[in-house]
Amino acid sequence: MIHETYTNPVLNADWSDPDVIRVGDDFYLTASSFGRVPGLPLLHSRDLVNWTLIGHALQRLEPAREFRTPRHDCGVWAPALRYHDERFWIFWGDPDQGIFQINAPEIRGPWTRPHLLKEGKGLIDPCPLWDDDNDEAYLVHAWAKSRAGIKNRLTGHRMHPDGTTLLDDGKAIVDADRIPGWFTLEGPKVHQHDDWYWIFAPAGGVETGWQGAFRSREFFGPYEEKVVLEQRNTDVNGPHQGAWVRTPSGENWFLHFQQRGAYGRLVHLQPMRWDDEGWPVIGDNGAPVAVHRKPDLPPQPPAAPATDDDFPGGRYGRQWQWTANPQDGWATHHSGDGLRLTCARTADAHDLRRLPNLLTQRLPGTPVAVEVELRLHSEELGARAGLAVLGDAYSWIGLERGADGRVMFVHRFAEPVAERERDAGEPRLAPSGRVRLRIEIGTGARCRFFYDVGDGPRPTGQVFAATPWRWVGALLGLFSLAPVGTGHAGAATFTRFRISSLQ
Repeated sequence: MIHETYTNPVLNADWSDPDVIRVGDDFYLTASSFGRVPGLPLLHSRDLVNWTLIGHALQRLEPAREFRTPRHDCGVWAPALRYHDERFWIFWGDPDQGIFQINAPEIRGPWTRPHLLKEGKGLIDPCPLWDDDNDEAYLVHAWAKSRAGIKNRLTGHRMHPDGTTLLDDGKAIVDADRIPGWFTLEGPKVHQHDDWYWIFAPAGGVETGWQGAFRSREFFGPYEEKVVLEQRNTDVNGPHQGAWVRTPSGENWFLHFQQRGAYGRLVHLQPMRWDDEGWPVIGDNGAPVAVHRKPDLPPQPPAAPATDDDFPGGRYGRQWQWTANPQDGWATHHSGDGLRLTCARTADAHDLRRLPNLLTQRLPGTPVAVEVELRLHSEELGARAGLAVLGDAYSWIGLERGADGRVMFVHRFAEPVAERERDAGEPRLAPSGRVRLRIEIGTGARCRFFYDVGDGPRPTGQVFAATPWRWVGALLGLFSLAPVGTGHAGAATFTRFRISSLQ
């Protein structure tokens, strides 16, 4: 019999710190969203290979005052997704505030408002476990040294079954400082299997680490450990942190991420089995697989999270996220197609990294061309709008109304340590106030920029190598802004956003 195969990664973009569950015949995935809004993406699959984005569980970050401006590496870290008592549950850690929980009767909601389960600095990567056999509930979490001063340990709590209260002060159930060679233990996911409590947890850092498994007869330990997935002689660096799921036919699978620079954390699918000593064996005897037969699940048509957008009625698709909590009026609904972004007045027009009104989506992990048409409807001197590749460094192309009142095509960039952007290419008159923008993103996230003001496409500037933010891959972004002033500053319209393969 010939079995269909899949090729890793199954999600070739920055779906960081994935967690996955099965409910009936459906698989659901969530991931870290850090400071972007809406947060906690929700993906759906029937075969663990083809995924679609069906929504977000978190519509605003709280407290709202903390997320009025961008906090790219803060917010939602490493969520855990679970299904219990006919409800979906998501727990996550905000490293500056503590551990939050939300829940809903259906995956599409309505989701409750965030409940702060445990307040404190550096509390990250929480995961609940409901032990129905003993009528107990537990929570395990890790620590961020940057906030708490400690790391490399996992803390366990008893939890009220309704998920609202912790019933003790917590106990260190795994201290990896006592395990030779282990460091940066984090990201725990707790399960029960074969009369053991299991904690799947990565260590060694996001770019160079490995996946560990811990087991104990008691939730609070003692635990024994084993490395169950590592790079070995493959090109999949740091394979770890993810989710164990079981199909209806009893197959075991493990989804994890791989850190790939500007592309962020890509998601791989690994076969998993249990050995004669009761330990999980992931991938090809502990090494990641590049190609493997598909899971024993009904065949599904090819699918991937959406990227293209015609913005019908001025509404943007669920693939887009703001860089902070949005304000009313940033995007205007209307009767036609196209995204109409208000030229929001800001004192930070010189640095896109500070803007909350950037509408972003993930950078694809394969060579692509990104295109959008832009029209600037603003008479305000200094008003501008464009398409950007964003990270610690950024570069953008778009339109600006210059000091002489004419609309110009401009190309600008800023280095990681720069506080202001500067020209990357020569400005050029855009007499119709329109431009077609194109960015070709090749191997290594190297970006080439093109524009067309009506007389054919032209290249502009030098090659720009996209860079990640801390913990976050590079982003594609659309924006519209104006300098500080009074009154309405006009708007810009983006139409036919397209991402096409260059392979």
